[in-house]
Amino acid sequence: MRRIRYHSHGGPEVLTLEEVPAPVPEKGQVLIRAEAIGANFVDTQLRRGMIQTELYRRPLPRPLTGDVVGTVEAVGPDADPDLIGRRVAAASEDAFGDLVLVDEPGLVRVPDGLDIGTAGALPMMAPVALGALRAGRPARGETVLVHSAAGAIGHLAVQLAKVLGAGTVIATASTAAKLDFARAQGADAGVDYTDEDWPQQVRAASSGGVDVVLDAVGGDIMRRSLDVLAPYGRLVTYGAASGELGAVPVADLFALRSVTGFSLLAAYAADPERARKDQAELTSYATRGLLRAAVHARLPLTETPEVHRLLESRAQLGRVLVVP
Repeated sequence: MRRIRYHSHGGPEVLTLEEVPAPVPEKGQVLIRAEAIGANFVDTQLRRGMIQTELYRRPLPRPLTGDVVGTVEAVGPDADPDLIGRRVAAASEDAFGDLVLVDEPGLVRVPDGLDIGTAGALPMMAPVALGALRAGRPARGETVLVHSAAGAIGHLAVQLAKVLGAGTVIATASTAAKLDFARAQGADAGVDYTDEDWPQQVRAASSGGVDVVLDAVGGDIMRRSLDVLAPYGRLVTYGAASGELGAVPVADLFALRSVTGFSLLAAYAADPERARKDQAELTSYATRGLLRAAVHARLPLTETPEVHRLLESRAQLGRVLVVP
């Protein structure tokens, strides 16, 4: 079988296609024949060696993470044999290959007829969007600002904010095309965050301030997002795509604002049962047509370096899929 690894940090060219024996599922594992794999932006930063936190630190050579949709081909001891032949989705730290091993508890059973893009969002992308929103404790009718609203997580967060009862959803993105895309996902207003006066535009669109901000950019965007919060507003940070973690001046919090962080890994480690509940809830939204993941492009496994170039260009609308 084929798989992708990188043996040194660097640009997309370090990604290597290797031929290896097919893996054999061990106790509690299942083997999935991949139909499609959702690529993650965070891997472009890991590949360059930009993230060195304990949560993400791994030795080289390193695989790529992703969300796999496919059919169970084999199961290990103690795994349910009835899963064989079943279409499933799962998040994996070693996702880019023809065959992927995952632990049975991490499987999401894909409902019949669900499109491949939305199926691939159920294990991780949609739970991140849902978890970040819930960390902001939005009340029905409140205003939610979603940064990077055309991205793989952002466009799902726009939809879910509406599902959870947001009164107004404001999307930010860097181009007119991305803002049009975000409006198509349900955003009520769009703001180009490359404009110097974007905070003033957000305040104008929110009648003075927003109640919840979702930010995965970090740096200056995160810092200036504090200025658009209404009294008792909450900012949720769940990434740093800019490569800058940024700092929060304590004095800015005196204006009745709060900041919290969100990590899906940390959330599920604290409450393992949360994963099952979130995936059941999100699957329900998907089957009812309330949640749909957009697919920007499908590329073959052999073009994984091009997938990373596309992610780093920030040009995609929704998800980029790899097809083995």
